[in-house]
Amino acid sequence: MTDKAWRFGEEELKYVKEVLDSGLGASTEGTMNERLEQAFAERFGVQHGITHNSGTSTLHACLAAADVGPGDEVISPALTVISTAFVTLHQNAVPVFADIDPETFNVDPEDVRRKITPRTKAIMPVHLYGLPCDMAPIMALAEEHNLVVIEDAAQCFLGQYYGRLAGTIGHMGSFSFENTKHMSTGDGGIVITDDERLAQKVRQFACIGFGDVTADNGQVRKKTFAFQDPNYKRHTGFGWQYRLPEVAAAVGLAQVARLDEYVEKRQRIWQMYAEAVEDCSYLIPQKVPEGYVNACWTFVARYEGEAEIGVSWHGFAERFGAFSGEGIYAAWSVAYLEPVMAEQRFYGNGCPVRCPLYEGQVEWGPGLCPVAESVQPKLMQFKCNLGDLTEAQIQADALRETVEFFGALVH
Repeated sequence: MTDKAWRFGEEELKYVKEVLDSGLGASTEGTMNERLEQAFAERFGVQHGITHNSGTSTLHACLAAADVGPGDEVISPALTVISTAFVTLHQNAVPVFADIDPETFNVDPEDVRRKITPRTKAIMPVHLYGLPCDMAPIMALAEEHNLVVIEDAAQCFLGQYYGRLAGTIGHMGSFSFENTKHMSTGDGGIVITDDERLAQKVRQFACIGFGDVTADNGQVRKKTFAFQDPNYKRHTGFGWQYRLPEVAAAVGLAQVARLDEYVEKRQRIWQMYAEAVEDCSYLIPQKVPEGYVNACWTFVARYEGEAEIGVSWHGFAERFGAFSGEGIYAAWSVAYLEPVMAEQRFYGNGCPVRCPLYEGQVEWGPGLCPVAESVQPKLMQFKCNLGDLTEAQIQADALRETVEFFGALVH
């Protein structure tokens, strides 16, 4: 049985104890967040890091920093976690969905180009499953149309695009510390950027608009005497309470030191799965183009077995389980086909898409992104978040046995 706590050890306990010994210092006055931010920014070679309580709030803060608001559009891939669409809606802007590449499963820059309108304010490429997007054409489009690029690197810690770390190429990079990610604080996230102005805006939005925060410091109670003055005005901007608790930051600080180890372990496990299907024509792994480094959040393949061997997605998954496979994860539904989006179940009256600026113009439905709609039901995800390589080998062997089982039946 796999040890579920394999990522956590003495360093996490040591840093957590520091926080507890300090009287459970809050993010408003403690230092653990600052230490995590500095360590993470240093590892990624950027100037600024701003911790958050989730990888969704990071995206929201980035949109706010980019001044996305009513009347604006944000382009994001059709195939990803729905958070990208939700944070866009939260800014009273409209999500615009771009199709994906059928081999990499990442957003297709050419469809991004087709989706740009005078209303477009930002592009949010998602480095899916640990593989960086094709960023050069996306950045070229952003420069041509004066757009902000927010990289969603939640699944792509230390993935590389022609020698550059994912999350450092756009104007801002967003990472998640949720429990399935390469490093984890249970929940949490961080925004990184080299732009001090954007960093300060992200920080203020994540700290309920406190005017005292800076690009590099979120301690809002540093001016003790000012805080005790009844005439002191705290909030110079609009924002939410998105700060990461100090205890979580303590865990994250220990995790950053081992990030390379965690990524390398997933890459080894990914390779085990790849070897298990290297002779299988109907399980087609996510393509890793030359010049890219896959961070291997999970091993994902497009399943064409129904057409080739007459076995359904579920039939293959059931057999995998029979061979001691832990389970095959399906991809999320294409975002705009989720009921909440298709039926516009937000803000009661459907704003922003039913507001005067957009009423009658926003159409989400089948056929909008045909490649994503075709690929999504076929994707199979195999877990790489395993601490024990022996357990990982059991999973890879189960996959190999499943392929051999159906190969024997066919032949």
